[in-house]
Amino acid sequence: MMKTRDLLIGAFVVVLLGGLLALWLAPEGLRPMPRVTVTTLDQSRLDLASLEGRPVLVTFWATTCISCIQEIPHLRELHDRYHEQGLKVIGVAMAHDPPEQVAEMARRREINYTVGLDTTGEVAAAFGDVRLTPTSFLIAPNGRIVYQKIGEMDWHTVERHLSRWL
Repeated sequence: MMKTRDLLIGAFVVVLLGGLLALWLAPEGLRPMPRVTVTTLDQSRLDLASLEGRPVLVTFWATTCISCIQEIPHLRELHDRYHEQGLKVIGVAMAHDPPEQVAEMARRREINYTVGLDTTGEVAAAFGDVRLTPTSFLIAPNGRIVYQKIGEMDWHTVERHLSRWL
C-alpha cells in the first residue's frame, strides 16, 4: 500500500516538473492571452480581449505579499512611462484578498494602474491556475504571452520587450 502511494507521489512530481520545464522552455509567444473579464476596483468590467493590439502586463498580487508590494513602485513607473504609448498594466488581487483591503492598499500605495479583483478565482484559473504571488504575464500586442514570471520580475526583460513594441 505504501509502495503504491510513494509511486503515485513520485509520478505526480515527475509530471509536475515536466510541465514546468515545458513551460519554461516553450518558445516566446506560444500561448495566447486567456479570454477573461476582470472586475476592477470601481466595479467596471475589463474584457482582456478588448486590449488586443496593445501590450499588456498582468500581475497577480496579494496585499500580504512582500514581494508584490515591493513591485508596486516599478509597476507605477512602467504605467507612467508607457501608458500613453499603449501599455496596459493590470494588477489582479487574488481571491483571498477582501476587496476593501485591496482598495485600501491601492490608496495607500498610490497605485495608478488598473487594479482587478478576482473574487471568484476565475481570472487566476484562466491564466493557468495561478496560486503564487507575484505571478506576472507580459502579453504582446498580438495577444500572445511572451514572458511569464513567478516571483519578482526581471525588469530588464520587460523593458526589452516593450522597446520592441512601443
